[in-house]
Amino acid sequence: ADVGADLSGKNEFGIDEDDPRNPACIADNVGDNVGDVAGMGADLFGSFAESTCAAFVIAGSSYKVADGIAGNYPATLFPLLLSSVGIVVGLATMMVVGCFYKVTEVSKIEGALKGVLNISTVLQTPAVIALAYYVLPARFALDEKFDNVTPEKCIASVLLGLWSGLVIGYATEYYTSHTYRPVREISETQRVSAATGIIYGLALGYLSCIVPTICIGITVAVAHTVAGMYGVALGALGMLGTVTMGLAIDVYGPISDNAGGIAEMSKLGADVRRKTDALDAAGNTTAAIGKGFAIGSAALVSLALFGAFTVRAKIESVDILDPWTFTGLLYGAMMPYAFSAMTMKSVGIAANDMVEECMRQLKLIFEGSAKPDYERCIAISTDASLREMIAPGALVIISPLAGGVLFGKNCTAGMLSGALVSGVQLAVSMSNSGGAWDNAKKYIESGGLGPEHAKGSNAHKAAVIGDTVGDPLKDTSGPSLNIVVKLSAIMSLVFGSVIADYSGPTGGPFWLK
Repeated sequence: ADVGADLSGKNEFGIDEDDPRNPACIADNVGDNVGDVAGMGADLFGSFAESTCAAFVIAGSSYKVADGIAGNYPATLFPLLLSSVGIVVGLATMMVVGCFYKVTEVSKIEGALKGVLNISTVLQTPAVIALAYYVLPARFALDEKFDNVTPEKCIASVLLGLWSGLVIGYATEYYTSHTYRPVREISETQRVSAATGIIYGLALGYLSCIVPTICIGITVAVAHTVAGMYGVALGALGMLGTVTMGLAIDVYGPISDNAGGIAEMSKLGADVRRKTDALDAAGNTTAAIGKGFAIGSAALVSLALFGAFTVRAKIESVDILDPWTFTGLLYGAMMPYAFSAMTMKSVGIAANDMVEECMRQLKLIFEGSAKPDYERCIAISTDASLREMIAPGALVIISPLAGGVLFGKNCTAGMLSGALVSGVQLAVSMSNSGGAWDNAKKYIESGGLGPEHAKGSNAHKAAVIGDTVGDPLKDTSGPSLNIVVKLSAIMSLVFGSVIADYSGPTGGPFWLK
């Protein structure tokens, strides 16, 4: 819908995406709601539920050892109580944020939204410590290897995830906000051509993978060292501890975007549009921060689910020198690319249909013989979204099952590892490239390059192209890769015993003697 609305008026008619004469303008606004609000909310809810379930599965298996946490009901509920504390902290944050971050001018909007994350992270820290000491025993066991786990080790795992989330948020802001140099560099290159802006945007996305990867790596290494896969699950819950506030500032983006669209459709003054554009630019950054949280937590959740799968399928270790494991690793690393290709092509097909419908309507609208048929454009997007998700969904659901049943549990273990490692990098780079192109356009529209390169100039036209290319990256393929890494792990966990039954004695195919 977004791509279709951008392109439909950029032909001989020369109207904006939010012009009420544009038949796709309402579909664009509806798309912001279902994608960045409902879709991202469902994604983060899924991460929360899945990390909690992974922690429960790992803790529940401790009944086999002495002093296992499974025998202590309050301690078993620790992952669920972490989520509950996060809700209370979110409410407290909203009560005090106005005291510390007052928005008196446009330049302070982003700071106030970032302050929501700062305050919630600071408040969550003592809450986690108090909760751990209150419900966890002084010492408990998870399995034979981790038989001396303490509250301090669980606290370390949770807090690492919590503060890593904040660092990922700051890194995402740096690479997607036009307050900082990377996005301004893209704007400056767009004075030359759209191609150079796209090249810079892609480079920015790849570069933005470094900090999140380091943060996730440190969290996994420390959490697993002190508390095994249970620690990794707690790290995921820690990163999601401030999800109430993360989701609030994420949803702020599409609300501001739609407010700007309504202002344009209502023909309100330029002053109103300037304010909504400023809010929208800040909202683009916070939406990117929300996606960063979602991707980081999805990585930790998937690893925790992977740990739960190895318990269920009775896999002691994953050896990449095993040929079936390495085969699965290669296939798993390919899955995010195949999935992204399918979803991006789907956006292109649907946008094509949308533009053709808009062009048909616009000719009649400008002749004065018809009014925009908004519902037809909404129907095109809705039909395409349902129809085009069948193949990508089947890829993710069937692959780990087919791999496990045909080639053994080692192949599935390798597949999950490959999908996780490649999916995280691809998701971060796509989301941040798309967000950066969007804000590069906003920077030019606000006059950041001077009046000679403002709205309507060649630089602005180049920026619109970059923004349009970035839409499927940041709003479709990037965020949906979270689902790829999580859903493949969930399917493997649910059917773990079946996959184990169809595996040979060494974890290879059952048919290989």
